Amino acid sequence: METMEKQTRRRGRPPKEGGGYSETRELLLQAGVEVLTEKGFSSAGIDEILRRVGVPKGSFYHFFGSKEAFGTELLTRYAAYFARKLDRFLLDTTMQPLQRLQAFTDDARNGMARYEYKRGCLVGNMGQEMGALPESFRRELGAVFQDWQDRVALCLEEAKELGEIPEISDCRQLATVFWIGWEGAVLRTKLEGTPDALDLFADFFFAALHR
Repeated sequence: METMEKQTRRRGRPPKEGGGYSETRELLLQAGVEVLTEKGFSSAGIDEILRRVGVPKGSFYHFFGSKEAFGTELLTRYAAYFARKLDRFLLDTTMQPLQRLQAFTDDARNGMARYEYKRGCLVGNMGQEMGALPESFRRELGAVFQDWQDRVALCLEEAKELGEIPEISDCRQLATVFWIGWEGAVLRTKLEGTPDALDLFADFFFAALHR
């Protein structure tokens, strides 16, 4: 935040070239992710995001054509970040496949605790409020969830090949169940302010894999 406070504020249209423009745009995106993981898209006011960065309200549309365009870029950025995070765990061959998925859930639990269970999943938040969002987001959100499911399904396929789960396991279906349950647990954790829902779902899911 210290860097944000030291920025020189200028009236009028910010320059489109140079570090100042790109740096301010980056700060807006970072603040947007923070606010949307806490509140969701519909209830996230542009004013609040601008205040966090110290940008005059009239300047927002010099950086983004609309709130919808801003939201689309936030979604794209968050999805790419989260895909990298998943790969860091699910492709880590120093662990067995189920250990990788368990490590992901443990890390996510610790991440929510770090922010006192106030921040959840940007994609999950937006999915829950789809009725109030521009229709253009529906396909993008669906594609993000499908990508995450595919990554978990591949990890579970490895687990099946190694005999960690039964040969009859439908890994794609299990991956879908995982994300439906996990996103619900994240929502419940934000509501209650404790990790109990995350722990309960993770314990249930991993136990069910062996049945």
